[in-house]
Amino acid sequence: MEARMKGAGNPDLVTAIQHLHKAIHAGGVDPRLLALVHVRASQINECSPCVLAGVAAAKKAGETEERLHSVVAWRETPFFTDEERAALELTEAATRVQDGAPGVTDDIWDNAADHFTEQQLSALILEIAVTNFFNRINRTTREQAGKTW
Repeated sequence: MEARMKGAGNPDLVTAIQHLHKAIHAGGVDPRLLALVHVRASQINECSPCVLAGVAAAKKAGETEERLHSVVAWRETPFFTDEERAALELTEAATRVQDGAPGVTDDIWDNAADHFTEQQLSALILEIAVTNFFNRINRTTREQAGKTW
């Protein structure tokens, strides 16, 4: 598979993305959890460059191999806290909004709200949205893992 575009494109877009990342990281959510959210959404969307980038960010933040290998099956493992499970559940519901998926139900939202402040929820929602944004760009342009970053 060959990438359809080369280069980052518009420098204003890069600046805007940097501002979004700054806002996400100012939200008070553990960087390891933000990376897990990024990895999980990217797995769902089958975005290989974002999975690779998310794993690298998670490792840099101190995440373990065991948990990184298990995030795809987080429900079936003992490795995640209730807070992390709430964030991963929110991630999946917000990412799977196609083909009649129910999206973020009241139960999913309430569970997340029990574990996170509004500021943290805002950061998580923005992380999920930005990840899905990048996933869609990379899938559209056929970007490959390891070819860009």
